[in-house]
Amino acid sequence: MNGFNRQFNQERAGTGVGVAYDEGLRSYMLGVYNYMTLGIAGTALIAMFMISNPGFVNAIPGLPWLPFIGIIGLGFVAPRIIATGSSVAGHGAYWLYVVMWSLLIGPTVAMFVGVGWADLVYQAFFAAAAVFGGASLYGYTTKKDLSGWSQFLFMAGIGLLATVVLNFLFFKSGLLGFITSSAIVLFAAALTMFETQMIKNLYREGMDEANSKASILGAFLLYGSFAALFINILNILGFMRD
Repeated sequence: MNGFNRQFNQERAGTGVGVAYDEGLRSYMLGVYNYMTLGIAGTALIAMFMISNPGFVNAIPGLPWLPFIGIIGLGFVAPRIIATGSSVAGHGAYWLYVVMWSLLIGPTVAMFVGVGWADLVYQAFFAAAAVFGGASLYGYTTKKDLSGWSQFLFMAGIGLLATVVLNFLFFKSGLLGFITSSAIVLFAAALTMFETQMIKNLYREGMDEANSKASILGAFLLYGSFAALFINILNILGFMRD
């Protein structure tokens, strides 16, 4: 079977089919990262607006619980909307997700800037970019099948989510918050590896409509992982300075 696959791949390369596939895959992945980058840019703009207009944060009812609940809800329903709905619905779900994350991140960034810790925001962003870039590159290039991580990541995500909620409502422990943020950074890095490989495997040569939806889905997943990395690295830096 392996011999057949090698022969098949050699024939594809010899006829130029393999080259076309690789070019299509690169274009598809570039589309995923472009959508994700636009989402990050949108979050940065919203955060800058909140920094420039402190009263705006106080005027929004339900912070931070409303965007937090929105993120969790969209995390479950948006992938289905993107995969089965129209292109407009998919884009709408993605950008609503970006807005929810922005409303969660923006006030925190504004607080850090307000107390003179703007340097930590930049440090957190570049650290998150470095961790994300390394994890995504590994997920894209590794030959190891990461699909077996699915159940573990799901259970770990539920456990971390429950810990965050319980600590916010009841324990209010700075130490537990620091430990949880550190664990989330490790979790988000592993999740980025898993998601990148999954997104890569979703590519289908010549199926433009399916690839377009997969690009939005990929951006949705990777944007959420990057946002989780950034906000938790920022929290860790804040704990350390405080």
